[in-house]
Amino acid sequence: MPQSQFRPGFRFSAMDAVVLCLGAATAWFLGSVIWWAGVAVVFVVGHFFLFCNVFRIARGSEFTWAGTFVLLAACTLITDWPGWPAVFIACVCLSTFLIWRETRKKDYHGIFWQRRNPGLREWWEYSR
Repeated sequence: MPQSQFRPGFRFSAMDAVVLCLGAATAWFLGSVIWWAGVAVVFVVGHFFLFCNVFRIARGSEFTWAGTFVLLAACTLITDWPGWPAVFIACVCLSTFLIWRETRKKDYHGIFWQRRNPGLREWWEYSR
């Protein structure tokens, strides 16, 4: 953790509230025109919040998830395959795996870090 202070666990800021509100408004607007666009916005913004604020997973895992979503969504838009239900199911499976893997790392610092990683404070002090 590159932070100068030890601050593990769930986090929420004013900017997070702004992003969530803008995402909800965008999803509502797009969803009223094209259902899957609204769902896709909620899906992406929701995963952003889970990855950055709740489980606080590593950047590489975030990029893996985002790349997979963009690739599957682009294929669906261009060829109608694999389809939106498959995109959402595949990305939920991937996010579940990435969160599971992250919570087993020695530097896990997301929600429930005390239960999953009770030695985090010592690891953090040593690695500074």
